[in-house]
Amino acid sequence: MMLDTLIIGGGAAGLSCALVLGSGLQKPFAEDKKVAIITHQKASHLQNALFNNVLGLKPGTTGASLLSEGKQQLADLYPEVQQIEGEKVIEIAKKNDTFVVTTNKNTYATKIVVIAVGYTNLITIKGLESYIKAHPKTAISKDRIWLENTDHLMENGLYVAGTLAGWRSQFAIAAGSGAHVATDILTLWNQGKHTKIHDKV
Repeated sequence: MMLDTLIIGGGAAGLSCALVLGSGLQKPFAEDKKVAIITHQKASHLQNALFNNVLGLKPGTTGASLLSEGKQQLADLYPEVQQIEGEKVIEIAKKNDTFVVTTNKNTYATKIVVIAVGYTNLITIKGLESYIKAHPKTAISKDRIWLENTDHLMENGLYVAGTLAGWRSQFAIAAGSGAHVATDILTLWNQGKHTKIHDKV
């Protein structure tokens, strides 16, 4: 099966991207699109986070609970978005206009890839080496990286979101980055017409 978008990473950026894309799948221009997310979360900085300063979150919310609840929210509201559990991406390769994403268990073909994993220098996904640079918004001593991009786009069809896109490690920023990428993809699907998705009461 050919995917239209595959999101790699189940942290703030990845889940936010998946939720916005999921809500957009109800639009006529996107109703035939196939979206999946590899919800690898072990390296997420949210695992040990405590949120008291995030708009809309109850003070005392933990990152671990948010990760779990985010996956459940995605499953409950937008089951069309396939959640792929227990797999880690090993390589991303481009063949013509398709990306081939290889994990430790499977291989996926997709038109668009969104990379939303953490920004540590331990990233081990083959095929990204030429994009890796020192992170511009963290202390040099922390040895963080980013994937060089322009407005989240690394090359046609290849996006990066969250801290790995060069943003600071702040929940609201990472989540907004993922939503930003999702609206760019929806705009692409909508023949370039600027698109945003809001549910209404």
